[in-house]
Amino acid sequence: METRVAVIGIIVKETDSTGRLNTLLHEYGSYIVGRMGIPYQKRGINIVSIAIDAPSDVISALTGKIGRLPGISVKAAYAPL
Repeated sequence: METRVAVIGIIVKETDSTGRLNTLLHEYGSYIVGRMGIPYQKRGINIVSIAIDAPSDVISALTGKIGRLPGISVKAAYAPL
């Protein structure tokens, strides 16, 4: 199956959801190339960036599951084919 490279940007406003977020990222760990988390204390949020190489449907499934977590916003940007 053909894979795509994408960056997933995640903004965490409610830290109560970080446990479930980490569980999801662990479940999709075989596709994740790298991960960077930045606490932004001034705004009371955390910024997480995920580099992923996976089929489009896997990326969509992961971002959809993350987007349903309370207090978390997510967007994916795909590399050109």
